[in-house]
Amino acid sequence: MPFIGKGGIGKSTTSQNTLAALSDLGQKILIVGCDPKADSTRLILHAKAQDTILSLAAEAGSVEDLELDDVMKIGYKDIRCVESGGAEPGVGCAGRGVITSINFLEENGAYNDVDYVSYDVLGDVVCGGFAMPIRENKAQEIYIVMSGEMMAMYAANNISKGILKYANSGGVRLGGLICNERKTDKELELAESLAAMLGTRLIHFVPRDNVVQHAELRRMTVIEYAPDSAQAGEYRALAEKVHNNGGNGIIPTPITMDELEDLLMEKGILVQVDESQVGKTAAELTA
Repeated sequence: MPFIGKGGIGKSTTSQNTLAALSDLGQKILIVGCDPKADSTRLILHAKAQDTILSLAAEAGSVEDLELDDVMKIGYKDIRCVESGGAEPGVGCAGRGVITSINFLEENGAYNDVDYVSYDVLGDVVCGGFAMPIRENKAQEIYIVMSGEMMAMYAANNISKGILKYANSGGVRLGGLICNERKTDKELELAESLAAMLGTRLIHFVPRDNVVQHAELRRMTVIEYAPDSAQAGEYRALAEKVHNNGGNGIIPTPITMDELEDLLMEKGILVQVDESQVGKTAAELTA
């Protein structure tokens, strides 16, 4: 069950809060962080950053020298946490950690006795390593975290193209969209419209609330930090929907960039550009 989305969209925060709520339902969870930032488990573990499989393998000599207990930490409500890690910025393939990690976890029985395996995947990087959970049939249903911002919608559509590519060979499906509110114009309308165009549905609209930031500053999920808050209730509602949605994923129908722009213009977000003015300076336009 990967959570995928544009970088900075709140994907890791949304996934960790949803998984914490799922654990409250009695579900056994394994999180496999697939983002080189290694921030997919910090709220569950109350840690700045978990040691990654790649960094531990480098210290030990090779990944074959590691044991499962070396790389797996236990966090809130016994959630199992692993971070794949990645190459240093500008050096090597960042997706290599995902490939190495998944192979290691499979060989060492990490997937035994769990109800959900969650992959927190960076969705705006086109790389075979990051696509491994989709490509190698490691994931049954993908949830795309997006917002009403144009580039977040663009990324969601691109991710849908990746799901479509591997849907028949790997059996992966799109579980739905999760809109992480940014308070942009007509955000709910846009999210619902994009979901319909992709052939899926908006699973949940997560409202923006400062309690999320307050919890993150203490390296905690809202579920744990403020369990009685309205925001915690939103994450519990999302968790219930994900739990009840199992097996209802679809093969998406991605749209073109023109169709995305038409949607934004239809909602009054994007103003149609006069092509005769493209490339002209301010001085030329007023001449």
